[in-house]
Amino acid sequence: MPVSDPFRAALAAGRPIPADGAMGSALIARGLPLGTPPEAWLLAPDGAAAVGAVHLGHAEAGARLVLSATFGASPVRLADGPAAGRVVDVCAAAVAAARAAVPTGVLVAGDIGPSGVLLAPYGDLEPAAARASFAAQAAALAAAGVDLLWVETMADLAEARAAVEGARDGAPGLPVVATLTFERGRTLFGDRPEQAAEALAALGVAAVGANCGNGFEAVLEVLPGLAAGAPGLPLVAKANAGRPEVGPGGEVRYPATPADAAAYARRAVDLGAAIVGGCCGTTAAHVAAIAAAIARR
Repeated sequence: MPVSDPFRAALAAGRPIPADGAMGSALIARGLPLGTPPEAWLLAPDGAAAVGAVHLGHAEAGARLVLSATFGASPVRLADGPAAGRVVDVCAAAVAAARAAVPTGVLVAGDIGPSGVLLAPYGDLEPAAARASFAAQAAALAAAGVDLLWVETMADLAEARAAVEGARDGAPGLPVVATLTFERGRTLFGDRPEQAAEALAALGVAAVGANCGNGFEAVLEVLPGLAAGAPGLPLVAKANAGRPEVGPGGEVRYPATPADAAAYARRAVDLGAAIVGGCCGTTAAHVAAIAAAIARR
């Protein structure tokens, strides 16, 4: 293991790593303008300050790994929005905001989300073009100074492959984590956790897991399958705070409490998760509960 690989060093320490919670829903609570992508808001001083505040809150709650606010920062996904053509600028601003906010020793992962369009044969985006887009994002994140790359919320194993391969193309020296989203034990495209984990392990990912979904159970139920598909590979659990609900005023709420998050974290670690955090709707209070639960394992 290279001395310059703090992520693998953290895994090798043998203690579960508490990760951060939601970025998108937290930014909405902090005033993200309606219809503005977080990646574009990052380029404005108030947006960068809001992103930094979210990172700081998660780190103060106990997160030792945070994801940059670059979920939608691939060239394909940015193409039709206000930050079109500004992949390098967005990635640099996001990583700078994270580094400025979190203490030394907290890992900063370069977040890579789906392209937002369907890959062929279901859609018009060819896998090679998707791979090239993800490679450009990975290169920008690596240049900005992330510790690792984090492919997440993939509903299609083919796109997850393209993202991991693109990450390796763009930043061959960085570890890559990959997580998919599952409902009723399968991805939207029918991929089973065993199948997904085996395929991603063959690409050399440093960890594999599940994120998002309709709550803690949706992630917990696939961890055994992921472990079976990639024996010995570190597992990641990063679930939503329950199934989102729409309030009387149109606001989106997530029902899971910090106590629920603590119970989820304990179960995730018992099922073999090496990294546990939250996705949509998880706040600093949820992260604090997760970190405290992990510390007792």
